[in-house]
Amino acid sequence: MTAALFQSELPHLELLNRGKVRDLYRVDDAHMLIVATDRISAFDVVLGQPIPGKGEVLTRVANFWFARSAGDVPNHLAGVDLAEVVPEARMREQLGARAIVVKKLQPLPIEAIVRGYLIGSGWKDYQKTGALCGIALPKGMRQAEQLPEPLYTPSTKAEAGAHDENISFARTEELTGAGIAARVRDLSIAIYRDAAAYARERGILIADTKFEFGLDANGTLHLIDEVLTPDSSRFWPAAQYRPGISPPSYDKQFVRDYLETLDWNKTAPAPELPPEIIARTAEKYAEAERVLTRAPA
Repeated sequence: MTAALFQSELPHLELLNRGKVRDLYRVDDAHMLIVATDRISAFDVVLGQPIPGKGEVLTRVANFWFARSAGDVPNHLAGVDLAEVVPEARMREQLGARAIVVKKLQPLPIEAIVRGYLIGSGWKDYQKTGALCGIALPKGMRQAEQLPEPLYTPSTKAEAGAHDENISFARTEELTGAGIAARVRDLSIAIYRDAAAYARERGILIADTKFEFGLDANGTLHLIDEVLTPDSSRFWPAAQYRPGISPPSYDKQFVRDYLETLDWNKTAPAPELPPEIIARTAEKYAEAERVLTRAPA
């Protein structure tokens, strides 16, 4: 594992954006370089301390799922060797396995969220309304209970520091066109179903996840950003799951749960994480990768 990387510095490339986790650089008119740093965010606030190895885990796990879903939808991976874009060996060593060259695509203005279990904001919504994002659910469901069917609940893509907002499917049709909206919905549910079945065989429940999509110059839909990582999904150990309680997780929910115990208003600056929380979080990310990407026994 390389040393923790809070922020990448590649002076020979134009920095386009620093997101909550990823640094984005321009390579040329057709390609970009994405660096998944070890930054971690919670409640839309970037914490001041990195989680060692996190960016490498996110990149390898995402690439695993990109490969698995490639027969269903093309993705943003360009197949360009990092040495062609970052020729200096020292810089490549600092990046480790965190960097990928991707095609330059036009991102859709929505996040495609699929929920398989009643948890998080969906559980809070259900307690208040008996529905999840306006979709009626059976009465008497318990926290973390599996939904009758996976539900597609899209949201807006908020600016940095703002919160995403759930939107109706009709609104996604207005934003992307009816054909693209339906294709995104159907692909998202199909990829989730396949991944959930695969993960369950390995002892992990994927409670929910988000996907992002983009279009190339010909209007072809691509899967982009990250896929089914511990940052974009809730991963639960199946052996410890039972409805009625919020299960332990392999993902950054562990950090959220710790922060919820503090007297913090969930605005920047974030509190410092104790060393044991940082170490335990790194272990959870690494364990998720080992379990999900291992060869079957």
